[in-house]
Amino acid sequence: MITKRDLLLASAAGLAGASLKPALAAEVAAGATAGNDMSQVPASWMGKEQIAFLIYPEFTALDMVGPHAMLTGLLGATTHIVAKSKDIVKSDTGLAFQPSATFDECPLDLDIICVPGGATGTLAAMQDDATLRFLRDRGSRARFVTSVCTGSLLLGAAGLLTGYKATSHWATITLLQLFGATASDDRIVRDRNRITAGGVTSGIDFGLSLVAQLRDRQYAECVQLMAQYAPEPPFDAGTPARAPADVTKMMTDMFIDFNKQAETIGREAYSRYRDGRL
Repeated sequence: MITKRDLLLASAAGLAGASLKPALAAEVAAGATAGNDMSQVPASWMGKEQIAFLIYPEFTALDMVGPHAMLTGLLGATTHIVAKSKDIVKSDTGLAFQPSATFDECPLDLDIICVPGGATGTLAAMQDDATLRFLRDRGSRARFVTSVCTGSLLLGAAGLLTGYKATSHWATITLLQLFGATASDDRIVRDRNRITAGGVTSGIDFGLSLVAQLRDRQYAECVQLMAQYAPEPPFDAGTPARAPADVTKMMTDMFIDFNKQAETIGREAYSRYRDGRL
């Protein structure tokens, strides 16, 4: 069966035709589907990243699936879907996911750890010491510590955003100050090795930008074209500034109770980190 990675590898061979002899380019393209030796592939095309996506009950699926779709295009990378146990994990819309590794089984040294957000599921995860300890341990060594949407609240509760600039879902950005972070409403925020993305769909942009950083722009453009990622939304209501005022108010009001709970839970969780109880 031809996989997405096979097609990307064949594409890479074609794009590099100017630097590869025609025969070698053909060999690389054939190798993509025949399982041949890839030793002749330019080093910049291949990697060996260890990537972990944390999932937990009631997380938002697209927060994880968006960057996952981009980052699994990294040739040579290994991806782990990590949860507290290997039991099926259901997202906040009922989609079921099978973890590939538990906290103990996840590699100790990761290149990328990515934390998706959610609503009640995220609040529950912020109260789970095992989840916070896992994040703090792997995040303390990871090359890139990343999140999408309210996943940044989990990073913050684990003490991983203290002194960093970060973002979150537009309705929860102000909560980041609870964790010693400097809040930003940018769609993607980079501060040293912390990369946080805004709400839900911004995870696709974050993932694609990291692909470009880890490979190069042309490689990332192949991944983007493979996904036919050229958004043309039917409405221009994707940010509070651009949505109709009544829509923004309605959605903001929906977050009042969540934000109150998140503030209480966040303060308590962060105090456990500061007091050395994590």
